[in-house]
Amino acid sequence: MSLGVHTLAELSEHEFRALGAPLANESSGTLVVHPSLVPPSRMTPLLRREDKPGFVVVDMDDLDTFEPLEGLAIPACSLYTIHDVERGDDMLNWSPEEALVRITERGRRPLTIAEGICWLLQQPSQLEPNRCFMTIASRKRGSKGLDSRTPAIWISNGTGRDGEASRGAPKVGWCWARNRHPWLGFASAAK
Repeated sequence: MSLGVHTLAELSEHEFRALGAPLANESSGTLVVHPSLVPPSRMTPLLRREDKPGFVVVDMDDLDTFEPLEGLAIPACSLYTIHDVERGDDMLNWSPEEALVRITERGRRPLTIAEGICWLLQQPSQLEPNRCFMTIASRKRGSKGLDSRTPAIWISNGTGRDGEASRGAPKVGWCWARNRHPWLGFASAAK
């Protein structure tokens, strides 16, 4: 409640807690706010690093239109949990296409952007310099297939359009679906 997610959802604290009642028997896991309750773009500023709020890059103003990969089932309820989240450091410098194959072979599933944001809200230490991650379970569909961008979360260098004031802040951006980055892993959770 201290982050004010209930306010973003336009709910009272009591109403928000009631949404979580079905999860009362969950002993562990990462609580996820479904994007239909609070879109990722509205959750991003809640991220903090060195007292700087998170932000979405200016050329991803369509973040909230990204949806789970076809065939990836996420719960339809407003709040749900995911378990055993990994940042995917062992896949640094892989392409999203290669990482998806490996994640699936391991019996895991990639995270959506909403899940990645929620994980960092609960585990902010997981966002480290040169150890950030893509959330390849979120993709945007268009008339010609999938958009070639994949959402990612990393730390801003404060250059270019980010601006110096954003240096060190959590940054929600995107990478091309076939590119490799030596500082981006691929976050995943247990199925």
